[in-house]
Amino acid sequence: MKKILLPIIIMLSLSLTVQAAYLLIPMDKVQKNHLKAYGIAYWTLQQDVEVSWLLNYRGGSFMFRHHPSLESECLIRGVSFQVIADVQADAILAEISDPAVNMDEMRLQKAPKIAVYTPKNKLPWDDAVTLALTYAEIPYDIVYDDEVIAGVLPLYDWLHLHHEDFTGQYGKFWAAYRNAPWYQEDVSKTEASAARLGFSKASHLKRAVAQKIREFTAGGGYLFAMCSAPDSYDVALAAENLDICDVMFDGDPADPHANDHLEYHNCFAFTDFSLVMNPYEYEISNIDVTTTRKVTLANDFFTLFDFSAKWDPVPSMLTQNHERVIKGFMGQTTAFNKNFVKPNVILMGENKAANEARYIHGTYGKGTWTFYGGHDPEDYQHLVGDPPTDLNMYPNSPGYRLILNNVLFPAAKKKKQKT
Repeated sequence: MKKILLPIIIMLSLSLTVQAAYLLIPMDKVQKNHLKAYGIAYWTLQQDVEVSWLLNYRGGSFMFRHHPSLESECLIRGVSFQVIADVQADAILAEISDPAVNMDEMRLQKAPKIAVYTPKNKLPWDDAVTLALTYAEIPYDIVYDDEVIAGVLPLYDWLHLHHEDFTGQYGKFWAAYRNAPWYQEDVSKTEASAARLGFSKASHLKRAVAQKIREFTAGGGYLFAMCSAPDSYDVALAAENLDICDVMFDGDPADPHANDHLEYHNCFAFTDFSLVMNPYEYEISNIDVTTTRKVTLANDFFTLFDFSAKWDPVPSMLTQNHERVIKGFMGQTTAFNKNFVKPNVILMGENKAANEARYIHGTYGKGTWTFYGGHDPEDYQHLVGDPPTDLNMYPNSPGYRLILNNVLFPAAKKKKQKT
């Protein structure tokens, strides 16, 4: 009798599985909270449930097997969803698999482990990525110079860099803020860290950190950087054998001929740029367009490129959105002068009229990097000391969505890029 019942039980179990419903998280304009929807996708992966990212389908929607706990989590977090039958899910997958449509399914399989490079001491600015991660309820670890030099980065899948200066010039805040307690504390703590870790100068410590981040990326890591981090990082790589810090930053003069000896082949994204050597000028290089642009708040927008979901899945993932034209926002580095972007870099967002690249991507070794200009997508000109943005006021922010696309990107099952 048991031998007869067992196959029946298995068949019934399989039948129930096949008939199981799905949860569809729409990411078009019907979604009440786009940002927390990414947190739902991440949390679902943490429950060992595979998530289908439906590229270019209703703004880059998510779909996964229904379970009461997953539905409850959507309700708790205020995320719009639909419960659909398996035949409806099959119909969606059939629709996006049609070679004639620019859609595809990307399967997300494992929640990436996330690190944010940020100092432990309090500085008078926030970080759009940590705001986004916290609001979306996506966990992350904080690492800084001690941890990076100790070699922890290979423990993580994804690393974020934000309002940081890898050249050792402390963001060139000296001219305006050298008497501010926060600036003095930052210099003191960084110099103490350098001495403790065996470096003669803070600039040498930052150089070593930049090299460790390069090793992380080359080994298969996913690097994401915003604001001053992208250009200061590439400048640090190009100048790793030079002294580009003036006496007020590291105790001795800079090499006056540094611009003649930059090693652009070391850079991830930029080439042929020049350093801004004046310590009184709030700029590291001419990569950034903040002080030279002729763009105002009224016409500050950038456009996302359309990529083939089937042929170029990586930039397609990174540009999923319910808007294609995104309002601009400033930062210590606002956007990148396209004249200095390497020809092999993928442009994903630009202000073409202003010759500005805003959102770019590329590979390095076995890993990838993404650079995003500007400080805070919902605060046009975030100044030192301004309060953090309250994302409860911007749950559908298309600018913040670009950040969270990058957070989920490492979870994707690898597909060979065809172009």
